[in-house]
Amino acid sequence: MKLSTRYRRVTLITSLVILLFTAITYYLAIHYILTNELDKDLTVEEQEINAYLQLYKKLPPPGNFKDQIVKYSSTDRTTTRLFSDTVYWNSAENENEPGRMLVTTVKLNQQPVKVNIIKSKVEAEILVRIIFLITLGITVLLLVNLAIINRFVLKRIWKPFYVTLSQLQRFNITDGADFVVEETNTDEFNDLNDAARSLALRVRKDYNELKTFTDNTSHEMMTPLAVINSKLDTLLQAGPFTEKQGVLIEDVYNEMSRLSRLNQSLLLMAKIDNHLIQDKSSILLKEKVIEKIKQFHELSQNEHLSVSAILKDKSILMSNYLADILLNNLFSNAIRHNVKRGSIQIILNEQSLSFINTGKPEALNTEVIFKRFGKGDQSEGMGLGLALAMQICNYYGYQLSYKFDSSHHHFIINFNSPK
Repeated sequence: MKLSTRYRRVTLITSLVILLFTAITYYLAIHYILTNELDKDLTVEEQEINAYLQLYKKLPPPGNFKDQIVKYSSTDRTTTRLFSDTVYWNSAENENEPGRMLVTTVKLNQQPVKVNIIKSKVEAEILVRIIFLITLGITVLLLVNLAIINRFVLKRIWKPFYVTLSQLQRFNITDGADFVVEETNTDEFNDLNDAARSLALRVRKDYNELKTFTDNTSHEMMTPLAVINSKLDTLLQAGPFTEKQGVLIEDVYNEMSRLSRLNQSLLLMAKIDNHLIQDKSSILLKEKVIEKIKQFHELSQNEHLSVSAILKDKSILMSNYLADILLNNLFSNAIRHNVKRGSIQIILNEQSLSFINTGKPEALNTEVIFKRFGKGDQSEGMGLGLALAMQICNYYGYQLSYKFDSSHHHFIINFNSPK
Protein backbone atom coordinates (compact mmCIF):
# COMPACT_ATOMS: atom_id res chain seq x y z
CA MET A 1 0.00 0.00 0.00
CA LYS A 2 1.32 3.44 -0.91
CA LEU A 3 2.10 5.92 1.84
CA SER A 4 -0.30 8.50 0.41
CA THR A 5 -3.10 5.91 0.28
CA ARG A 6 -2.44 4.88 3.86
CA TYR A 7 -2.39 8.52 4.95
CA ARG A 8 -5.67 9.26 3.19
CA ARG A 9 -7.25 6.14 4.68
CA VAL A 10 -6.16 7.06 8.20
CA THR A 11 -7.31 10.65 7.69
CA LEU A 12 -10.69 9.54 6.35
CA ILE A 13 -11.31 7.01 9.13
CA THR A 14 -10.22 9.49 11.81
CA SER A 15 -12.36 12.24 10.30
CA LEU A 16 -15.40 9.95 10.10
CA VAL A 17 -14.99 8.87 13.72
CA ILE A 18 -14.64 12.49 14.83
CA LEU A 19 -17.61 13.48 12.67
CA LEU A 20 -19.78 10.74 14.16
CA PHE A 21 -18.79 11.61 17.72
CA THR A 22 -19.22 15.34 17.07
CA ALA A 23 -22.57 14.87 15.36
CA ILE A 24 -23.97 12.82 18.25
CA THR A 25 -22.61 15.27 20.81
CA TYR A 26 -23.90 18.24 18.84
CA TYR A 27 -27.34 16.69 18.43
CA LEU A 28 -27.61 15.87 22.12
CA ALA A 29 -26.42 19.38 23.07
CA ILE A 30 -28.98 21.10 20.83
CA HIS A 31 -31.69 18.72 22.00
CA TYR A 32 -30.84 19.48 25.62
CA ILE A 33 -30.86 23.25 25.03
CA LEU A 34 -34.22 23.22 23.26
CA THR A 35 -35.71 20.86 25.87
CA ASN A 36 -34.50 23.23 28.57
CA GLU A 37 -36.18 26.11 26.74
CA LEU A 38 -39.44 24.17 26.61
CA ASP A 39 -39.15 23.48 30.35
CA LYS A 40 -38.74 27.20 30.92
CA ASP A 41 -41.87 27.90 28.88
CA LEU A 42 -43.78 25.31 30.90
CA THR A 43 -42.53 26.93 34.11
CA VAL A 44 -43.73 30.32 32.87
CA GLU A 45 -47.13 28.83 32.12
CA GLU A 46 -47.20 27.32 35.62
CA GLN A 47 -46.39 30.70 37.12
CA GLU A 48 -49.19 32.34 35.13
CA ILE A 49 -51.67 29.74 36.43
CA ASN A 50 -50.56 30.40 40.01
CA ALA A 51 -50.81 34.17 39.48
CA TYR A 52 -54.30 33.83 37.99
CA LEU A 53 -55.33 31.62 40.92
CA GLN A 54 -54.08 34.11 43.49
CA LEU A 55 -55.75 37.04 41.71
CA TYR A 56 -59.13 35.52 40.87
CA LYS A 57 -59.31 32.70 43.44
CA LYS A 58 -60.08 30.28 40.66
CA LEU A 59 -58.23 28.33 37.98
CA PRO A 60 -58.01 29.66 34.46
CA PRO A 61 -60.09 27.69 32.03
CA PRO A 62 -58.39 24.57 30.55
CA GLY A 63 -57.15 24.97 27.03
CA ASN A 64 -56.48 22.80 23.99
CA PHE A 65 -54.54 24.99 21.65
CA LYS A 66 -52.49 24.13 18.59
CA ASP A 67 -49.18 23.79 20.43
CA GLN A 68 -50.27 23.71 24.08
CA ILE A 69 -52.72 21.82 26.29
CA VAL A 70 -53.67 22.65 29.88
CA LYS A 71 -55.68 20.07 31.85
CA TYR A 72 -56.84 19.90 35.47
CA SER A 73 -57.79 16.90 37.51
CA SER A 74 -58.66 16.38 41.13
CA THR A 75 -56.23 14.58 43.37
CA ASP A 76 -56.04 13.66 47.02
CA ARG A 77 -52.38 14.50 47.51
CA THR A 78 -49.77 17.01 46.47
CA THR A 79 -47.32 15.70 43.82
CA THR A 80 -43.77 16.79 43.09
CA ARG A 81 -43.21 18.89 39.99
CA LEU A 82 -42.14 16.62 37.17
CA PHE A 83 -40.96 17.30 33.61
CA SER A 84 -41.17 14.47 31.10
CA ASP A 85 -41.49 13.70 27.39
CA THR A 86 -44.84 12.52 26.21
CA VAL A 87 -47.05 11.99 23.18
CA TYR A 88 -50.39 13.75 22.93
CA TRP A 89 -53.30 13.95 20.48
CA ASN A 90 -53.27 17.14 18.45
CA SER A 91 -56.90 17.64 17.43
CA ALA A 92 -55.99 20.46 15.07
CA GLU A 93 -53.58 18.25 13.12
CA ASN A 94 -55.58 15.09 13.83
CA GLU A 95 -52.50 13.10 14.80
CA ASN A 96 -50.28 12.18 17.70
CA GLU A 97 -47.37 14.51 18.27
CA PRO A 98 -44.37 14.49 20.61
CA GLY A 99 -44.59 16.94 23.47
CA ARG A 100 -43.03 18.08 26.71
CA MET A 101 -45.19 17.82 29.81
CA LEU A 102 -45.07 19.45 33.24
CA VAL A 103 -47.06 17.79 36.01
CA THR A 104 -47.57 19.98 39.07
CA THR A 105 -50.10 20.61 41.85
CA VAL A 106 -51.91 23.80 42.93
CA LYS A 107 -54.37 24.34 45.76
CA LEU A 108 -57.86 25.64 45.11
CA ASN A 109 -59.90 26.28 48.27
CA GLN A 110 -57.35 24.23 50.20
CA GLN A 111 -57.92 21.27 47.86
CA PRO A 112 -55.03 20.02 45.73
CA VAL A 113 -55.60 20.10 42.00
CA LYS A 114 -53.33 18.25 39.55
CA VAL A 115 -52.26 20.39 36.59
CA ASN A 116 -50.92 18.89 33.32
CA ILE A 117 -49.32 21.41 30.95
CA ILE A 118 -48.18 20.00 27.60
CA LYS A 119 -46.25 21.89 24.94
CA SER A 120 -45.61 20.60 21.43
CA LYS A 121 -42.05 19.55 20.58
CA VAL A 122 -42.63 19.39 16.83
CA GLU A 123 -41.13 22.77 16.08
CA ALA A 124 -38.20 22.09 18.40
CA GLU A 125 -37.59 18.71 16.77
CA ILE A 126 -37.78 20.25 13.32
CA LEU A 127 -35.34 22.96 14.39
CA VAL A 128 -32.95 20.36 15.81
CA ARG A 129 -33.06 18.38 12.55
CA ILE A 130 -32.50 21.46 10.42
CA ILE A 131 -29.53 22.59 12.49
CA PHE A 132 -28.14 19.06 12.55
CA LEU A 133 -28.51 18.57 8.77
CA ILE A 134 -26.94 21.95 8.02
CA THR A 135 -24.02 21.15 10.30
CA LEU A 136 -23.70 17.66 8.84
CA GLY A 137 -23.75 19.03 5.30
CA ILE A 138 -21.05 21.57 6.08
CA THR A 139 -18.92 18.91 7.76
CA VAL A 140 -19.28 16.49 4.84
CA LEU A 141 -18.41 19.29 2.42
CA LEU A 142 -15.30 20.04 4.46
CA LEU A 143 -14.35 16.36 4.43
CA VAL A 144 -14.78 16.14 0.65
CA ASN A 145 -12.68 19.27 0.19
CA LEU A 146 -10.08 17.85 2.55
CA ALA A 147 -9.95 14.59 0.56
CA ILE A 148 -9.57 16.48 -2.73
CA ILE A 149 -6.90 18.75 -1.29
CA ASN A 150 -5.05 15.77 0.18
CA ARG A 151 -5.15 13.94 -3.12
CA PHE A 152 -3.70 16.74 -5.23
CA VAL A 153 -1.68 18.72 -2.72
CA LEU A 154 -0.07 15.62 -1.21
CA LYS A 155 0.76 14.37 -4.70
CA ARG A 156 2.63 17.59 -5.38
CA ILE A 157 4.26 17.64 -1.95
CA TRP A 158 5.46 14.03 -2.30
CA LYS A 159 6.70 14.47 -5.87
CA PRO A 160 10.39 14.90 -4.83
CA PHE A 161 10.16 11.66 -2.85
CA TYR A 162 8.87 9.71 -5.85
CA VAL A 163 11.53 11.28 -8.10
CA THR A 164 14.24 10.13 -5.68
CA LEU A 165 12.61 6.69 -5.40
CA SER A 166 12.54 6.39 -9.18
CA GLN A 167 16.22 7.30 -9.34
CA LEU A 168 17.03 4.66 -6.73
CA GLN A 169 15.06 2.03 -8.66
CA ARG A 170 16.89 2.88 -11.90
CA PHE A 171 20.27 3.25 -10.22
CA ASN A 172 22.93 1.26 -12.04
CA ILE A 173 26.29 0.97 -10.40
CA THR A 174 28.10 0.51 -13.72
CA ASP A 175 26.73 3.29 -15.93
CA GLY A 176 28.29 6.22 -14.05
CA ALA A 177 25.25 8.45 -14.61
CA ASP A 178 24.66 11.27 -12.14
CA PHE A 179 22.11 10.75 -9.40
CA VAL A 180 19.53 13.43 -10.27
CA VAL A 181 17.07 14.61 -7.61
CA GLU A 182 14.39 17.28 -7.54
CA GLU A 183 15.03 20.34 -5.43
CA THR A 184 12.42 21.00 -2.76
CA ASN A 185 11.76 23.29 0.18
CA THR A 186 10.92 20.34 2.46
CA ASP A 187 13.79 19.69 4.84
CA GLU A 188 13.07 15.97 5.19
CA PHE A 189 13.15 15.44 1.42
CA ASN A 190 16.36 17.45 1.13
CA ASP A 191 17.90 15.24 3.82
CA LEU A 192 16.71 12.16 1.93
CA ASN A 193 18.18 13.45 -1.34
CA ASP A 194 21.50 14.25 0.31
CA ALA A 195 21.62 10.79 1.88
CA ALA A 196 20.74 9.12 -1.45
CA ARG A 197 23.41 11.09 -3.33
CA SER A 198 26.00 10.34 -0.68
CA LEU A 199 25.07 6.65 -0.72
CA ALA A 200 25.32 6.49 -4.53
CA LEU A 201 28.77 8.09 -4.43
CA ARG A 202 29.99 5.71 -1.73
CA VAL A 203 28.60 2.66 -3.54
CA ARG A 204 30.21 3.67 -6.83
CA LYS A 205 33.50 4.37 -5.06
CA ASP A 206 33.44 1.00 -3.30
CA TYR A 207 32.45 -0.71 -6.54
CA ASN A 208 35.31 0.89 -8.48
CA GLU A 209 37.77 -0.03 -5.74
CA LEU A 210 36.49 -3.61 -5.69
CA LYS A 211 36.59 -3.82 -9.48
CA THR A 212 40.14 -2.48 -9.55
CA PHE A 213 41.17 -4.90 -6.82
CA THR A 214 39.56 -7.85 -8.63
CA ASP A 215 41.13 -6.96 -11.97
CA ASN A 216 44.55 -6.38 -10.46
CA THR A 217 44.40 -9.54 -8.37
CA SER A 218 43.33 -11.62 -11.35
CA HIS A 219 46.05 -10.11 -13.53
CA GLU A 220 48.74 -10.56 -10.90
CA MET A 221 47.67 -14.15 -10.26
CA MET A 222 47.56 -15.12 -13.93
CA THR A 223 51.19 -14.07 -14.50
CA PRO A 224 52.80 -16.32 -11.85
CA LEU A 225 50.36 -19.11 -12.73
CA ALA A 226 51.43 -18.92 -16.36
CA VAL A 227 55.10 -18.87 -15.36
CA ILE A 228 54.70 -21.88 -13.05
CA ASN A 229 52.74 -23.73 -15.72
CA SER A 230 55.46 -23.03 -18.27
CA LYS A 231 58.18 -24.16 -15.87
CA LEU A 232 56.26 -27.37 -15.23
CA ASP A 233 56.02 -28.05 -18.99
CA THR A 234 59.77 -27.50 -19.28
CA LEU A 235 60.39 -29.73 -16.30
CA LEU A 236 58.24 -32.50 -17.76
CA GLN A 237 60.30 -32.37 -20.97
CA ALA A 238 63.59 -32.44 -19.07
CA GLY A 239 63.21 -36.07 -18.70
CA PRO A 240 63.43 -39.06 -17.10
CA PHE A 241 62.06 -39.08 -13.57
CA THR A 242 61.64 -41.68 -10.98
CA GLU A 243 58.13 -42.92 -10.37
CA LYS A 244 57.90 -40.93 -7.14
CA GLN A 245 59.10 -37.74 -8.85
CA GLY A 246 56.61 -38.23 -11.67
CA VAL A 247 53.73 -38.57 -9.22
CA LEU A 248 54.80 -35.42 -7.37
CA ILE A 249 55.12 -33.40 -10.59
CA GLU A 250 51.74 -34.65 -11.81
CA ASP A 251 50.12 -33.63 -8.52
CA VAL A 252 51.65 -30.16 -8.79
CA TYR A 253 50.51 -29.85 -12.39
CA ASN A 254 46.94 -30.88 -11.52
CA GLU A 255 46.77 -28.46 -8.61
CA MET A 256 48.10 -25.67 -10.86
CA SER A 257 45.33 -26.34 -13.37
CA ARG A 258 42.80 -26.43 -10.55
CA LEU A 259 44.07 -23.09 -9.18
CA SER A 260 43.91 -21.53 -12.64
CA ARG A 261 40.29 -22.67 -13.13
CA LEU A 262 39.40 -21.44 -9.65
CA ASN A 263 40.85 -18.01 -10.42
CA GLN A 264 38.92 -17.80 -13.70
CA SER A 265 35.66 -18.92 -12.05
CA LEU A 266 35.91 -16.43 -9.19
CA LEU A 267 36.76 -13.63 -11.61
CA LEU A 268 33.76 -14.53 -13.77
CA MET A 269 31.47 -14.55 -10.70
CA ALA A 270 32.72 -11.11 -9.74
CA LYS A 271 31.99 -9.83 -13.25
CA ILE A 272 28.46 -11.25 -13.15
CA ASP A 273 27.85 -9.80 -9.68
CA ASN A 274 28.93 -6.38 -10.89
CA HIS A 275 26.99 -6.61 -14.21
CA LEU A 276 30.15 -6.26 -16.28
CA ILE A 277 29.02 -8.71 -18.95
CA GLN A 278 26.59 -6.70 -21.02
CA ASP A 279 26.76 -8.37 -24.45
CA LYS A 280 23.61 -10.19 -25.53
CA SER A 281 22.69 -12.11 -28.64
CA SER A 282 19.95 -14.43 -29.78
CA ILE A 283 21.10 -17.98 -29.16
CA LEU A 284 19.54 -21.05 -30.77
CA LEU A 285 19.69 -23.29 -27.74
CA LYS A 286 18.98 -26.51 -29.65
CA GLU A 287 22.07 -26.05 -31.81
CA LYS A 288 24.10 -25.08 -28.75
CA VAL A 289 23.14 -28.25 -26.90
CA ILE A 290 23.95 -30.42 -29.94
CA GLU A 291 27.34 -28.74 -30.11
CA LYS A 292 27.99 -29.52 -26.42
CA ILE A 293 26.96 -33.17 -26.90
CA LYS A 294 29.65 -33.45 -29.58
CA GLN A 295 32.23 -31.70 -27.40
CA PHE A 296 31.61 -34.00 -24.45
CA HIS A 297 31.24 -37.15 -26.58
CA GLU A 298 34.74 -38.48 -25.91
CA LEU A 299 34.51 -37.79 -22.17
CA SER A 300 31.12 -39.47 -21.87
CA GLN A 301 32.38 -42.43 -23.89
CA ASN A 302 35.33 -42.83 -21.54
CA GLU A 303 32.86 -43.10 -18.64
CA HIS A 304 30.64 -45.49 -20.69
CA LEU A 305 27.69 -43.12 -20.41
CA SER A 306 24.76 -43.14 -22.82
CA VAL A 307 23.64 -39.65 -23.84
CA SER A 308 20.18 -39.02 -25.30
CA ALA A 309 18.42 -35.80 -26.14
CA ILE A 310 14.87 -34.64 -26.87
CA LEU A 311 15.30 -31.15 -28.25
CA LYS A 312 12.80 -28.60 -29.55
CA ASP A 313 13.59 -25.22 -31.02
CA LYS A 314 14.18 -22.56 -28.39
CA SER A 315 15.76 -19.13 -28.74
CA ILE A 316 17.05 -17.16 -25.74
CA LEU A 317 18.67 -13.75 -25.38
CA MET A 318 21.92 -13.87 -23.39
CA SER A 319 25.69 -13.70 -23.62
CA ASN A 320 27.09 -16.44 -25.83
CA TYR A 321 30.07 -16.70 -23.47
CA LEU A 322 27.85 -17.25 -20.42
CA ALA A 323 25.64 -19.68 -22.35
CA ASP A 324 28.74 -21.80 -23.08
CA ILE A 325 29.78 -21.78 -19.43
CA LEU A 326 26.25 -22.62 -18.25
CA LEU A 327 25.93 -25.64 -20.54
CA ASN A 328 29.51 -26.75 -19.87
CA ASN A 329 28.96 -26.74 -16.11
CA LEU A 330 25.67 -28.64 -16.28
CA PHE A 331 27.11 -31.20 -18.71
CA SER A 332 30.29 -31.60 -16.65
CA ASN A 333 28.24 -32.00 -13.50
CA ALA A 334 26.10 -34.71 -15.12
CA ILE A 335 29.24 -36.62 -16.19
CA ARG A 336 31.35 -36.13 -13.04
CA HIS A 337 28.62 -37.24 -10.63
CA ASN A 338 27.36 -40.14 -12.70
CA VAL A 339 27.99 -43.87 -12.36
CA LYS A 340 29.70 -46.31 -14.68
CA ARG A 341 27.45 -47.23 -17.59
CA GLY A 342 24.98 -44.61 -16.44
CA SER A 343 22.90 -42.29 -18.58
CA ILE A 344 22.39 -38.61 -19.32
CA GLN A 345 19.19 -37.31 -20.85
CA ILE A 346 18.77 -33.74 -22.06
CA ILE A 347 15.26 -32.37 -22.64
CA LEU A 348 14.67 -28.95 -24.21
CA ASN A 349 11.28 -27.35 -24.81
CA GLU A 350 9.81 -23.88 -24.88
CA GLN A 351 9.57 -23.65 -21.09
CA SER A 352 12.68 -25.39 -19.77
CA LEU A 353 15.99 -27.17 -20.28
CA SER A 354 16.60 -30.31 -18.18
CA PHE A 355 19.72 -32.38 -17.54
CA ILE A 356 18.75 -35.78 -16.08
CA ASN A 357 21.50 -38.16 -15.03
CA THR A 358 21.92 -41.31 -13.02
CA GLY A 359 24.10 -41.15 -9.93
CA LYS A 360 24.03 -41.87 -6.23
CA PRO A 361 20.67 -43.35 -5.18
CA GLU A 362 19.97 -40.48 -2.81
CA ALA A 363 18.89 -36.88 -3.17
CA LEU A 364 21.42 -34.05 -2.93
CA ASN A 365 21.21 -31.31 -0.32
CA THR A 366 19.56 -28.41 -2.13
CA GLU A 367 20.73 -26.00 0.57
CA VAL A 368 24.36 -26.73 -0.32
CA ILE A 369 24.75 -27.70 -3.97
CA PHE A 370 24.05 -24.22 -5.40
CA LYS A 371 26.28 -22.37 -2.92
CA ARG A 372 29.88 -21.44 -3.61
CA PHE A 373 32.25 -24.23 -2.58
CA GLY A 374 29.22 -26.31 -1.65
CA LYS A 375 29.87 -29.92 -2.65
CA GLY A 376 29.55 -33.45 -1.41
CA ASP A 377 32.19 -35.13 0.71
CA GLN A 378 33.35 -37.34 -2.14
CA SER A 379 33.28 -34.67 -4.84
CA GLU A 380 36.59 -33.82 -6.48
CA GLY A 381 35.39 -30.58 -8.01
CA MET A 382 35.87 -27.05 -6.69
CA GLY A 383 32.24 -26.59 -5.70
CA LEU A 384 31.78 -23.64 -8.07
CA GLY A 385 30.16 -25.24 -11.12
CA LEU A 386 26.54 -25.28 -9.97
CA ALA A 387 26.98 -22.04 -8.02
CA LEU A 388 28.17 -20.35 -11.22
CA ALA A 389 25.29 -21.91 -13.18
CA MET A 390 22.82 -20.60 -10.58
CA GLN A 391 24.39 -17.14 -10.74
CA ILE A 392 24.12 -17.04 -14.53
CA CYS A 393 20.47 -18.12 -14.40
CA ASN A 394 19.66 -15.49 -11.77
CA TYR A 395 21.43 -12.86 -13.87
CA TYR A 396 19.01 -13.48 -16.74
CA GLY A 397 15.93 -14.09 -14.62
CA TYR A 398 15.82 -17.86 -15.12
CA GLN A 399 15.24 -20.37 -12.31
CA LEU A 400 17.63 -23.26 -11.81
CA SER A 401 16.17 -26.02 -9.63
CA TYR A 402 16.98 -29.58 -8.59
CA LYS A 403 14.85 -32.64 -7.86
CA PHE A 404 15.49 -36.33 -7.30
CA ASP A 405 13.09 -38.80 -8.87
CA SER A 406 13.36 -42.54 -9.51
CA SER A 407 17.14 -42.69 -8.87
CA HIS A 408 17.69 -39.83 -11.34
CA HIS A 409 19.01 -36.36 -10.58
CA HIS A 410 17.17 -33.56 -12.43
CA PHE A 411 18.68 -30.11 -12.95
CA ILE A 412 16.05 -27.90 -14.59
CA ILE A 413 16.32 -24.37 -15.99
CA ASN A 414 12.90 -22.71 -16.15
CA PHE A 415 12.95 -19.90 -18.72
CA ASN A 416 9.56 -18.49 -17.74
CA SER A 417 10.47 -17.67 -14.15
CA PRO A 418 9.73 -13.99 -13.35
CA LYS A 419 12.71 -11.75 -12.66
